[in-house]
Amino acid sequence: MTLDVNVISLAAEILAWAIIAMIVYRIYKRKPVKLTVWKMIVVFFVGLGSFSIKWTINDTLISLSILPLGVWLLFLIKGRKERWQYYRSFAWFGFFANYIFLATNLITIPLKGIIYPEENLSSYISGVDHASVIKIHPSAINRSLNRENLIDQLPNMKKKAIFSEEWYRETVMNVESKNRSERFPFLLSGTTPRFGSGIHTVIYVERDGKGLLILTPQKQLYFRSKDTLLKGANP
Repeated sequence: MTLDVNVISLAAEILAWAIIAMIVYRIYKRKPVKLTVWKMIVVFFVGLGSFSIKWTINDTLISLSILPLGVWLLFLIKGRKERWQYYRSFAWFGFFANYIFLATNLITIPLKGIIYPEENLSSYISGVDHASVIKIHPSAINRSLNRENLIDQLPNMKKKAIFSEEWYRETVMNVESKNRSERFPFLLSGTTPRFGSGIHTVIYVERDGKGLLILTPQKQLYFRSKDTLLKGANP
């Protein structure tokens, strides 16, 4: 069974919304007049709008809200109406709720590193029941996946450095086009990442069957095995 979402991020989001709902309810109960609930909700969500600075830490998108654009917009539209004072706090809380999301997002960063370590290949390849290799370059020789070897090698494969320039020189530079061969001529398909990681990958197999190049939306990783993962390839 696969789960196409990151359970840590999902849990953090649920936690953030639970905290927000509790605070909104407390604010609502303290109001001296009865407010219209749907208006309160609309004001809160508009208040969420902000100008933010975004950056990525360890594959987690972090957003730091700077300017309360939603609050300003509501003030321009409703600021002169008497009942605005009762709803104003929901707009401002909408803006500050962005910091609750920021806090829960920051908590997930070390948790992801512990549960889905980058150095561990099993974070990216866990299920191999339907795994196979596909030729994606004319220079590839007909080979099939040695699934038993893949299962045996998975716990022991080590992350190695990627030498992009060196590999490019070996395969493209000073090599006639008719003699060029692709370093990663196979695609490994049918694998699944660790349950709940939500990691999306494209995995290429090296010509000798001992290297896996893993592409995620954020990075590239290279793992080497002791033995080949392809049937018929030289050991």
